[in-house]
Amino acid sequence: MPRAIPRPRRLETVRKREAVWILKKVWGASMFLAIDIGNTNITLGLYDGATLGPRWRAATGHEKTADEYGGLMRSFFRRAGVAGDEVRAVAMASVVPPLTATFQEACERYFHCKPLVVDAATRTGIRILYEDASQVGADRIVDAAACYTLYGGPACIVDFGTATTFDAVSSKGEYLGGAIAPGIAIAAEALFQRAAKLPKVDIVRPPAAIGKNTVHSLQSGLLFGYVGLVEGMVERFKAELGPGTRVIATGGLAEIISKETTVLSTVAPWLTLDGLRIIHDLNSPGT
Repeated sequence: MPRAIPRPRRLETVRKREAVWILKKVWGASMFLAIDIGNTNITLGLYDGATLGPRWRAATGHEKTADEYGGLMRSFFRRAGVAGDEVRAVAMASVVPPLTATFQEACERYFHCKPLVVDAATRTGIRILYEDASQVGADRIVDAAACYTLYGGPACIVDFGTATTFDAVSSKGEYLGGAIAPGIAIAAEALFQRAAKLPKVDIVRPPAAIGKNTVHSLQSGLLFGYVGLVEGMVERFKAELGPGTRVIATGGLAEIISKETTVLSTVAPWLTLDGLRIIHDLNSPGT
Protein backbone atom coordinates (compact mmCIF):
# COMPACT_ATOMS: atom_id res chain seq x y z
CA MET A 1 0.00 0.00 0.00
CA PRO A 2 1.48 3.40 -0.94
CA ARG A 3 2.40 5.67 1.94
CA ALA A 4 -0.08 8.48 2.54
CA ILE A 5 1.31 11.93 1.84
CA PRO A 6 0.69 14.19 4.84
CA ARG A 7 -1.20 17.38 4.17
CA PRO A 8 0.95 20.52 4.61
CA ARG A 9 0.54 21.80 8.17
CA ARG A 10 0.08 25.38 7.03
CA LEU A 11 -2.89 24.47 4.82
CA GLU A 12 -4.42 22.51 7.70
CA THR A 13 -4.07 25.56 9.94
CA VAL A 14 -5.75 27.85 7.39
CA ARG A 15 -8.69 25.45 6.96
CA LYS A 16 -9.10 25.07 10.72
CA ARG A 17 -9.17 28.85 11.13
CA GLU A 18 -11.81 29.16 8.44
CA ALA A 19 -13.89 26.40 10.05
CA VAL A 20 -13.66 28.10 13.44
CA TRP A 21 -14.58 31.43 11.85
CA ILE A 22 -17.71 29.90 10.27
CA LEU A 23 -18.77 28.30 13.57
CA LYS A 24 -18.22 31.48 15.59
CA LYS A 25 -19.76 33.83 13.05
CA VAL A 26 -22.88 35.66 14.22
CA TRP A 27 -25.41 34.61 11.62
CA GLY A 28 -27.40 37.49 10.26
CA ALA A 29 -24.81 40.02 11.39
CA SER A 30 -23.43 42.59 8.99
CA MET A 31 -20.72 40.99 6.85
CA PHE A 32 -18.05 43.02 5.06
CA LEU A 33 -16.45 42.03 1.75
CA ALA A 34 -13.03 43.36 0.70
CA ILE A 35 -12.08 43.12 -2.99
CA ASP A 36 -8.58 43.79 -4.35
CA ILE A 37 -8.60 43.84 -8.16
CA GLY A 38 -5.10 43.37 -9.55
CA ASN A 39 -3.75 42.89 -13.04
CA THR A 40 -3.07 39.18 -12.49
CA ASN A 41 -5.30 38.13 -9.58
CA ILE A 42 -8.43 39.30 -7.81
CA THR A 43 -8.31 38.71 -4.06
CA LEU A 44 -11.43 38.67 -1.92
CA GLY A 45 -11.84 38.43 1.84
CA LEU A 46 -14.93 38.17 4.02
CA TYR A 47 -14.94 39.83 7.44
CA ASP A 48 -17.12 39.36 10.50
CA GLY A 49 -16.36 42.57 12.34
CA ALA A 50 -12.57 42.93 12.40
CA THR A 51 -11.98 39.20 11.92
CA LEU A 52 -10.89 38.00 8.50
CA GLY A 53 -12.54 34.74 7.57
CA PRO A 54 -12.48 32.90 4.22
CA ARG A 55 -10.48 34.50 1.43
CA TRP A 56 -10.09 33.62 -2.20
CA ARG A 57 -7.89 34.36 -5.22
CA ALA A 58 -9.23 34.27 -8.78
CA ALA A 59 -7.46 34.96 -12.06
CA THR A 60 -8.26 38.40 -13.45
CA GLY A 61 -10.47 38.04 -16.51
CA HIS A 62 -10.90 41.31 -18.37
CA GLU A 63 -13.73 39.98 -20.55
CA LYS A 64 -15.93 38.62 -17.75
CA THR A 65 -19.27 40.28 -17.12
CA ALA A 66 -20.80 41.53 -13.87
CA ASP A 67 -23.03 38.45 -13.83
CA GLU A 68 -20.05 36.12 -14.20
CA TYR A 69 -18.17 37.78 -11.35
CA GLY A 70 -21.32 37.96 -9.25
CA GLY A 71 -21.94 34.26 -9.74
CA LEU A 72 -18.31 33.48 -8.92
CA MET A 73 -18.49 35.40 -5.64
CA ARG A 74 -21.78 33.76 -4.68
CA SER A 75 -20.26 30.32 -5.34
CA PHE A 76 -17.32 31.18 -3.07
CA PHE A 77 -19.74 32.20 -0.33
CA ARG A 78 -21.82 29.04 -0.64
CA ARG A 79 -18.71 26.94 -0.02
CA ALA A 80 -18.06 28.99 3.14
CA GLY A 81 -21.66 28.64 4.32
CA VAL A 82 -22.46 32.32 3.83
CA ALA A 83 -25.59 33.63 2.12
CA GLY A 84 -25.17 36.52 -0.29
CA ASP A 85 -27.69 38.67 1.54
CA GLU A 86 -25.46 38.61 4.65
CA VAL A 87 -22.98 40.87 2.87
CA ARG A 88 -24.02 44.36 3.91
CA ALA A 89 -20.95 46.39 2.90
CA VAL A 90 -18.17 46.20 0.29
CA ALA A 91 -14.96 48.12 -0.29
CA MET A 92 -12.65 47.64 -3.23
CA ALA A 93 -9.29 48.72 -4.59
CA SER A 94 -8.77 48.36 -8.31
CA VAL A 95 -5.84 48.93 -10.64
CA VAL A 96 -7.84 47.64 -13.62
CA PRO A 97 -10.22 50.51 -14.57
CA PRO A 98 -12.50 48.46 -16.87
CA LEU A 99 -13.19 45.99 -14.05
CA THR A 100 -13.97 48.70 -11.50
CA ALA A 101 -17.37 49.38 -13.05
CA THR A 102 -17.94 45.66 -13.61
CA PHE A 103 -17.49 44.87 -9.91
CA GLN A 104 -19.55 47.87 -8.86
CA GLU A 105 -22.41 46.52 -10.96
CA ALA A 106 -21.91 42.97 -9.62
CA CYS A 107 -22.00 44.17 -5.99
CA GLU A 108 -25.10 46.27 -6.52
CA ARG A 109 -26.88 43.47 -8.38
CA TYR A 110 -25.91 40.51 -6.19
CA PHE A 111 -25.38 42.09 -2.74
CA HIS A 112 -27.66 45.14 -3.08
CA CYS A 113 -25.00 47.55 -1.82
CA LYS A 114 -22.85 50.19 -3.44
CA PRO A 115 -19.16 49.47 -2.81
CA LEU A 116 -16.70 52.01 -1.50
CA VAL A 117 -14.14 52.41 -4.30
CA VAL A 118 -10.88 53.59 -2.75
CA ASP A 119 -8.74 56.16 -4.53
CA ALA A 120 -6.49 59.08 -3.62
CA ALA A 121 -9.49 61.23 -2.66
CA THR A 122 -10.87 58.69 -0.16
CA ARG A 123 -10.48 59.30 3.57
CA THR A 124 -7.76 56.83 4.53
CA GLY A 125 -6.11 58.18 7.68
CA ILE A 126 -2.86 58.90 5.85
CA ARG A 127 -1.60 61.96 3.98
CA ILE A 128 -0.39 61.39 0.41
CA LEU A 129 2.73 63.42 -0.45
CA TYR A 130 3.14 62.10 -4.00
CA GLU A 131 3.54 64.90 -6.57
CA ASP A 132 0.29 63.82 -8.23
CA ALA A 133 -1.78 61.83 -5.74
CA SER A 134 -4.13 60.61 -8.49
CA GLN A 135 -1.26 58.59 -9.99
CA VAL A 136 -0.83 56.39 -6.90
CA GLY A 137 -2.39 52.97 -7.34
CA ALA A 138 -5.33 52.26 -5.06
CA ASP A 139 -3.65 49.11 -3.74
CA ARG A 140 -0.58 51.11 -2.68
CA ILE A 141 -2.76 53.63 -0.83
CA VAL A 142 -4.65 50.85 0.92
CA ASP A 143 -1.42 49.04 1.88
CA ALA A 144 0.01 52.26 3.33
CA ALA A 145 -3.14 52.89 5.40
CA ALA A 146 -3.11 49.33 6.73
CA CYS A 147 0.60 49.41 7.46
CA TYR A 148 0.44 52.65 9.46
CA THR A 149 -2.65 51.57 11.41
CA LEU A 150 -1.35 48.11 12.24
CA TYR A 151 2.42 48.62 12.50
CA GLY A 152 3.12 52.35 12.65
CA GLY A 153 5.96 54.14 10.88
CA PRO A 154 8.43 54.68 9.47
CA ALA A 155 7.87 51.66 7.29
CA CYS A 156 8.72 50.19 3.91
CA ILE A 157 6.05 48.01 2.30
CA VAL A 158 7.17 45.46 -0.28
CA ASP A 159 4.29 44.10 -2.34
CA PHE A 160 5.03 41.07 -4.51
CA GLY A 161 2.32 41.31 -7.15
CA THR A 162 2.29 41.70 -10.93
CA ALA A 163 4.86 44.39 -10.20
CA THR A 164 7.11 44.38 -7.15
CA THR A 165 6.43 47.69 -5.43
CA PHE A 166 8.21 49.41 -2.58
CA ASP A 167 6.25 52.06 -0.64
CA ALA A 168 7.45 54.40 2.08
CA VAL A 169 5.37 55.55 5.05
CA SER A 170 6.73 58.16 7.47
CA SER A 171 6.52 58.15 11.26
CA LYS A 172 3.73 60.76 10.90
CA GLY A 173 1.56 58.53 8.71
CA GLU A 174 2.50 60.17 5.42
CA TYR A 175 2.69 58.25 2.17
CA LEU A 176 6.00 59.48 0.75
CA GLY A 177 6.22 57.55 -2.52
CA GLY A 178 8.11 54.48 -3.57
CA ALA A 179 9.58 52.40 -6.36
CA ILE A 180 8.18 49.99 -8.94
CA ALA A 181 10.02 47.03 -10.45
CA PRO A 182 8.81 44.23 -12.75
CA GLY A 183 7.34 41.33 -10.80
CA ILE A 184 9.02 37.93 -10.69
CA ALA A 185 6.36 36.34 -12.90
CA ILE A 186 6.79 39.08 -15.52
CA ALA A 187 10.55 38.53 -15.56
CA ALA A 188 10.10 34.77 -15.89
CA GLU A 189 7.60 35.17 -18.74
CA ALA A 190 9.90 37.61 -20.57
CA LEU A 191 12.76 35.11 -20.42
CA PHE A 192 10.54 32.34 -21.75
CA GLN A 193 9.22 34.48 -24.61
CA ARG A 194 12.52 36.06 -25.65
CA ALA A 195 14.86 33.09 -25.30
CA ALA A 196 13.78 30.17 -27.48
CA LYS A 197 15.68 27.51 -25.56
CA LEU A 198 14.65 28.56 -22.04
CA PRO A 199 11.71 26.64 -20.54
CA LYS A 200 8.99 27.87 -18.22
CA VAL A 201 9.84 27.09 -14.59
CA ASP A 202 8.09 27.20 -11.24
CA ILE A 203 9.37 29.90 -8.93
CA VAL A 204 10.71 27.72 -6.15
CA ARG A 205 14.01 27.45 -4.29
CA PRO A 206 16.66 25.57 -6.29
CA PRO A 207 19.15 23.24 -4.55
CA ALA A 208 21.91 25.87 -4.76
CA ALA A 209 22.67 29.31 -6.16
CA ILE A 210 24.94 27.70 -8.77
CA GLY A 211 22.49 25.81 -10.95
CA LYS A 212 23.68 22.54 -12.49
CA ASN A 213 20.95 22.52 -15.15
CA THR A 214 18.86 25.08 -17.01
CA VAL A 215 15.80 24.80 -14.75
CA HIS A 216 17.82 25.29 -11.56
CA SER A 217 19.80 28.10 -13.16
CA LEU A 218 16.59 29.94 -14.05
CA GLN A 219 15.12 29.37 -10.59
CA SER A 220 18.31 30.65 -8.98
CA GLY A 221 18.38 33.80 -11.09
CA LEU A 222 14.70 34.53 -10.52
CA LEU A 223 14.43 33.76 -6.81
CA PHE A 224 17.85 34.77 -5.51
CA GLY A 225 18.05 37.62 -8.00
CA TYR A 226 14.86 39.10 -6.62
CA VAL A 227 16.06 38.57 -3.07
CA GLY A 228 19.08 40.70 -3.98
CA LEU A 229 16.76 43.32 -5.50
CA VAL A 230 14.66 43.42 -2.36
CA GLU A 231 17.65 43.64 -0.02
CA GLY A 232 19.23 46.44 -2.04
CA MET A 233 16.03 48.50 -2.28
CA VAL A 234 15.18 48.03 1.40
CA GLU A 235 18.67 49.21 2.37
CA ARG A 236 18.20 52.38 0.31
CA PHE A 237 14.72 53.02 1.75
CA LYS A 238 16.00 52.58 5.30
CA ALA A 239 18.80 55.06 4.62
CA GLU A 240 16.18 57.66 3.62
CA LEU A 241 13.48 56.80 6.17
CA GLY A 242 15.84 56.55 9.12
CA PRO A 243 16.45 54.14 11.98
CA GLY A 244 13.61 51.96 13.26
CA THR A 245 12.14 51.45 9.79
CA ARG A 246 9.95 48.38 9.75
CA VAL A 247 9.69 46.34 6.55
CA ILE A 248 6.32 44.74 5.76
CA ALA A 249 6.02 42.15 2.98
CA THR A 250 2.75 41.32 1.27
CA GLY A 251 1.50 39.76 -1.95
CA GLY A 252 1.45 36.26 -3.38
CA LEU A 253 5.21 35.54 -3.20
CA ALA A 254 5.92 37.30 0.10
CA GLU A 255 6.34 34.09 2.08
CA ILE A 256 8.67 32.50 -0.48
CA ILE A 257 10.96 35.55 -0.59
CA SER A 258 10.88 36.05 3.18
CA LYS A 259 12.44 32.61 3.70
CA GLU A 260 15.56 33.73 1.84
CA THR A 261 16.27 37.04 3.58
CA THR A 262 16.21 38.69 7.00
CA VAL A 263 15.29 42.19 5.81
CA LEU A 264 11.54 41.50 5.79
CA SER A 265 10.54 41.97 9.41
CA THR A 266 6.84 41.12 8.98
CA VAL A 267 4.94 39.06 6.40
CA ALA A 268 1.31 40.19 6.06
CA PRO A 269 -0.16 38.34 3.05
CA TRP A 270 -3.61 39.91 3.48
CA LEU A 271 -2.46 43.49 4.14
CA THR A 272 -4.55 44.98 1.32
CA LEU A 273 -7.73 43.28 2.51
CA ASP A 274 -7.11 44.51 6.06
CA GLY A 275 -6.53 48.01 4.67
CA LEU A 276 -9.86 47.95 2.86
CA ARG A 277 -11.62 47.01 6.10
CA ILE A 278 -9.81 49.78 8.00
CA ILE A 279 -10.67 52.39 5.36
CA HIS A 280 -14.28 51.24 5.17
CA ASP A 281 -14.63 51.57 8.94
CA LEU A 282 -13.07 55.04 8.74
CA ASN A 283 -15.68 56.10 6.17
CA SER A 284 -18.66 54.51 7.89
CA PRO A 285 -21.37 56.83 9.29
CA GLY A 286 -20.58 58.08 12.76
CA THR A 287 -16.78 57.78 12.43
